[in-house]
Amino acid sequence: MAAPPVEVPPPAVPPSAVPPPVEEALGLLARVRQQVEQIDWLGLAGEWGLRLAAALLIFAIGLWLSRKLSKALERALLRAHVDPILGSFLRNITYFGGVIVVTVSALTQIGIPPASLLAVLGAAGLAIALALRDSLSNFASGVMLILLRPFKAGDYVQIAGQEGEIEHVRVFQTRLRTIDNRIIVLPNSQITTAPIINFTALPRRRLDLTVGVGYDDDLAEARAALLAVAAANPRVLKDPAADVLLTSLAESSVNLMLRAWVGTGDVIGARSELLEGIHAELRRRGLSIPYPQRDLHVYHHGTAGGGVSKGELVDDGDP
Repeated sequence: MAAPPVEVPPPAVPPSAVPPPVEEALGLLARVRQQVEQIDWLGLAGEWGLRLAAALLIFAIGLWLSRKLSKALERALLRAHVDPILGSFLRNITYFGGVIVVTVSALTQIGIPPASLLAVLGAAGLAIALALRDSLSNFASGVMLILLRPFKAGDYVQIAGQEGEIEHVRVFQTRLRTIDNRIIVLPNSQITTAPIINFTALPRRRLDLTVGVGYDDDLAEARAALLAVAAANPRVLKDPAADVLLTSLAESSVNLMLRAWVGTGDVIGARSELLEGIHAELRRRGLSIPYPQRDLHVYHHGTAGGGVSKGELVDDGDP
């Protein structure tokens, strides 16, 4: 009887000395090295060098053109007698708009897709808008001031409780110079939300001067005196003619108002000259400028007959 066959085990395969993950990483590194060696670095450098040079050239020429166009626009607006503030504002807007267009063109030349670039700019603009809400409010107010033009450079105004001459209206701020040579810088958002009084917007203004005369004085003579002073002053305009109105019967005087029209630039000088002339003319004509006064009655108690004396008390005007 034959012996059963004996199964011989297959020969053992020696285990690999390198773990599979490391072997895969080495294979990937070898393929990357092979692809890198196949790249034409000289041609790639030449291509990207040309793109970069073209982008820089576009950026430089674009900035030069933006600057030239913005200045040419400002000169054209000044020749058209446009307000210098509006001309400066449009020049700045034109320049910054040109810078944005040139920057996008240069980045597109490098190879950045315009759609992706605009998406990034939009997201960045939204973030900046949220962070600079107050500044954007001033910007919007500055645009309104420049477009609506309630005042211009050189006007004397009262705005937001401040008074002075307009020096500059910028996109975010407005600069005033006071009559005592101080500089006031106001945020534009405060200006558009407050009343604006422009003292020099019109070529002429009316002076209203109140003068009191005594109750015993001749009102016709007082009116003639005021009109004579106005007629003799060269700053007072002949048309419209000056007039005098009786405004009130006060406690110690009859108040007359001289209304005289003068040029806007002569307001301060004309007021001083008219007041000085009125004082001298009333004295010359024998008319009085009464002081505030009151009658004082003094009662003497305990005397025979309850004597009463009457005196006069000069008052300083306070009740």
